[in-house]
Amino acid sequence: MKTMRIELRASPAEKDAFEQCAEIAGMTLSVWMRTCLRQSAVRELEEASQPVPFLSMKRV
Repeated sequence: MKTMRIELRASPAEKDAFEQCAEIAGMTLSVWMRTCLRQSAVRELEEASQPVPFLSMKRV
């Protein structure tokens, strides 16, 4: 369940690029950012031999 909100500060050029990428991927900006952040978190945590908390969540 998604209940938390995260704010991000970006330059206008970064925001434009992120929106363009989300559109290309066929996603909303929010979904695209969450997908990218999750992928980065998995990579970083696994490289550091740390557990990935959201991967251990029960899936339904």
